Amino acid sequence: MTHSDKGLHKACSACGEMKPLDDFPRRTGRKAGQQARRGTCKSCMRRKRRVPAAATAAPEPRVHPAPKPRSGMPKHPPRPTAATRKRQPESAGHAIADPTDASALVPTRQGFIRMRGRTDKGRRWFQEIDLPLAVTLVKERAAVVVNRHTIRRLFSNKDFRRYILTRDKHTCHYCGQYGDTIDHLLPRAKGGHTTPDNCVCACNECNQSKADRDLEEFVGARAGG
Repeated sequence: MTHSDKGLHKACSACGEMKPLDDFPRRTGRKAGQQARRGTCKSCMRRKRRVPAAATAAPEPRVHPAPKPRSGMPKHPPRPTAATRKRQPESAGHAIADPTDASALVPTRQGFIRMRGRTDKGRRWFQEIDLPLAVTLVKERAAVVVNRHTIRRLFSNKDFRRYILTRDKHTCHYCGQYGDTIDHLLPRAKGGHTTPDNCVCACNECNQSKADRDLEEFVGARAGG
């Protein structure tokens, strides 16, 4: 093959044979020209078109069916939704088995115990108290343990008054007469608290005469008088 003949021939990029330029389709676009030809000859291009598309397509990945659970195997519980989370207790992670067990209380990092309750109108309230006070309220049956950091008051002010008067049948604890007031056995001025164990029904006269004296002091004064 002479040098001039070589210029009119071109090697096919598909089969590698030297073929005349007329066997190659012309290029289009910016690279178009009289001698601009494509790299693959016409016969190789026709041969590629005859190959079915399914033969050149990549095989689809094989999908394996999910294994069926064995009989007796526990299934995963459904994830809780927003509605089910509201129905769960807010302290389920630190639930206390015995709500009257004050030894289960542990202060928060700030050193307090959370106490919550309701007002006479039903509104919720919240405050932080010391651990000794929280233990006293639980032991004297004024509150119950919700979790290790929280207690809940059992009575509002009106409910507590109604509870004490009903419990003592409106009978004064000191004189046995009709009573419609509540008195603290250990006065609040000396560390007493408003709890069922520390409060009794009293008549107005005994309540005023006892004032802030201890029970033994008041009983002794009545006996001496």
